[in-house]
Amino acid sequence: MKHSPIRVSTLRGDQKIEFDAYLKINEKFILYLRKGDSFEGVRLERLKEKKLKQMYISQDDELQYRKYLTQNIDLGYDKNSTASLAVRAEIVQGHQQSNVEELMENPSSEGSYQAAKDSAARFVDFLNQENPGAMENILNISNLDLNIAHHGVTVSSLSIMLGKRLGVTDSKQSQLLSLGALLHDFGHFENPMALNRPLSEFSPAELTEYKKHPTDGAQKLLDKKHFDQTVLSIIAQHEEYIDGKGFPNGLTESKMDPLAIIVATTNALDRLITFEAVPRKDAAKKLIMNAVGRYPLKHLQLLGDILNQTKS
Repeated sequence: MKHSPIRVSTLRGDQKIEFDAYLKINEKFILYLRKGDSFEGVRLERLKEKKLKQMYISQDDELQYRKYLTQNIDLGYDKNSTASLAVRAEIVQGHQQSNVEELMENPSSEGSYQAAKDSAARFVDFLNQENPGAMENILNISNLDLNIAHHGVTVSSLSIMLGKRLGVTDSKQSQLLSLGALLHDFGHFENPMALNRPLSEFSPAELTEYKKHPTDGAQKLLDKKHFDQTVLSIIAQHEEYIDGKGFPNGLTESKMDPLAIIVATTNALDRLITFEAVPRKDAAKKLIMNAVGRYPLKHLQLLGDILNQTKS
């Protein structure tokens, strides 16, 4: 039997699968989940805890897998679905994370970029239609393996809601804000350094390497003409501070893309929550205390309001 890889991030929700799913261990394919079962609950958590990104299916089941993806995604975005909002949010979050992983692995694919861009617009609609319930459910999906792509989805969620509060209502701008936030850490892809930990734990050499990732990410994409300039600006500027003391170029607020400022602020917030284990209820307050002048005070205050509407 020949096998094909599938992304763990696509295996969300309570929908039963119509294919067998395998783990690859020491070049052997071990049956993990049988046709007719689902990936909800503890099974998915175990896979994430193991930081597993791929599973396998028989090549004969590829059509069934594609049908599963289509049905699951449609279920997630359907406001009239009978599935709970928690299940739908899990599906939508997984779909966005899969798009990030796909583009990080294959940025030259114009088709993958356009699919991610279209999906980013659907993500904006999903959060706006279901706010604040959708936001709460997205944030409640634990990033158990401290995954960079999962972090991108969380930053995108926060950026969409913050952008809305700041008056970013143009659909094109909201779409690019969502997509840029999803891909902001593109420069981290294939970096062997352990990135998902507090910056205070980095050695001076590691910190120097870390500070290269915005430039590295943007430069790797300069020849990819299908990438929007706004997305590239967000990738290049998401570690800048409005006081000019950020990196890589020490830009001040007037030199930054306003959408990049939004992503810079939400990225700093989720880094506290996800990689420094600061409780969600305390994160905005800590960011205000520790980062006065780095980000617009109004952005920080609005993020605090957004988090206060969700349960930690």
